[in-house]
Amino acid sequence: MANHRKQTKTLRSLSKRQWLKIAASMAVVAALIGGGIVSSNLYAQNRANHVTAYSATDPNALNVSRGTDREDLRGGKPGSSYVTVKINGKVRAVVGSNFTDVKSVLDQGDITLEPGDVIKPKLTSKVTESTTISIDRAGSDLKTSDEAIGFNTIKKETSSLPKGQQKVETKGQEGVMETTSLITRAGGKVISSNVFTSFVKQAPTDEVVLVGTGAGGASASIGTTVPVGEMQQWAHDYLLANGGTEEDFSATVYIITHESGWRVDAQNPSGAYGLPQALPGSKMASAGADWATNYQTQLKWFWGYCNDRYGSVQGAYAHWQSAHSY
Repeated sequence: MANHRKQTKTLRSLSKRQWLKIAASMAVVAALIGGGIVSSNLYAQNRANHVTAYSATDPNALNVSRGTDREDLRGGKPGSSYVTVKINGKVRAVVGSNFTDVKSVLDQGDITLEPGDVIKPKLTSKVTESTTISIDRAGSDLKTSDEAIGFNTIKKETSSLPKGQQKVETKGQEGVMETTSLITRAGGKVISSNVFTSFVKQAPTDEVVLVGTGAGGASASIGTTVPVGEMQQWAHDYLLANGGTEEDFSATVYIITHESGWRVDAQNPSGAYGLPQALPGSKMASAGADWATNYQTQLKWFWGYCNDRYGSVQGAYAHWQSAHSY
């Protein structure tokens, strides 16, 4: 009967060649295990020594290693360093070499200053790695405000009162000028403020004072207006010196007050500008190159326009009473 039992080789029965194969296999396994342990230790050491992130507000955050780690941060460039720059609170580390002053940092960081920027310390200040450069960049916004428009006093003669006696017929009330300005700020300070739009939100109510004649005289249709401020005083004197009348001045005051509240730079999106709200404002250049800022130039243009279109400033006043424009 045949024997089907498997014969198992003992260690003693192995040949020399088989022993060599076993020994070689064990050596390979040992090498793999040992290499894995060494690699793991090296990875752990490198991971511990390598800086992958830092806090820009912590001066000691980069002091883990001042050798290969800092060279790694700098891109491996010998002699390079970094300086912290804050622009409107946002932090950036500028890496470079041969930093001498603030300007050298901005140049190497390709940071361009804009008009209105406030920088600390100043451009010529020396820098070290502990220096923090702060730049407050200007920002603009619109601000709307209401300003009072003063009222004028108009005197009208009447025969209903004894001669020389006065009586307030209408009490004066200030008007409201709404002005929207473009405000530019930097470092908490206002750098510039420019009028964007302005218009008469509510016209003032002139105070009307009746002056008695006591002799049956007719009251004036417009009345005599008392000048208020430098511009009105100049307009009054100029008109009277050039053939105008008190009524012409009263008509002037009424129209200009309702159009611009006596603001030389009053303007609106339509393009109307200045005391007379010329549309466009550049029309007034015919009266002078300084039309945008000189109230005298603007008033001279206004009177010329009224004379050409309505025959006189009183004619323009009569049209304004019916159409609320001229």
